[in-house]
Amino acid sequence: MNKSVYKIFVLTGLILLVFLISVLNASRIKNTNDIACVPNSGEIFKPHIKLIDNMTYEAFIVARNWSFEPRELYIPLGCDLDIFVTSSDHDYELVIDNKAVNIAVMMGTVMKQTVHFDKSGIYKMKCRDADGTINQNLQSEIIVSEKVKL
Repeated sequence: MNKSVYKIFVLTGLILLVFLISVLNASRIKNTNDIACVPNSGEIFKPHIKLIDNMTYEAFIVARNWSFEPRELYIPLGCDLDIFVTSSDHDYELVIDNKAVNIAVMMGTVMKQTVHFDKSGIYKMKCRDADGTINQNLQSEIIVSEKVKL
């Protein structure tokens, strides 16, 4: 075998090894369980929010007819929000301003992501279209404050 071909094989193997180590390291550092596909129980099609314990809430969000339901979610400061989102008519991509949330929702599936809210304010949930632009008509809000009544 030609020495240059041997060098190319060795270099390619090293590049693949570095790539594999990088991917494994990235999955170890970033919790890859942040987004989960969950079974569709029927409860998801009734948009609502419920208290699980004193600092954990579940929000069941439905994207349909180019709108998110419920339009507003009220949660207390410092809590975790388990977001369950589904769609019955189109594929959507839900993003939340000022949070690392980007949930690709495919029609007929239920997706889940947990988000911690440590600052009060209004967090806009928006739909990102396939071309990356935000659909201004498809929005909802998460209102985080110190005192919240459900």
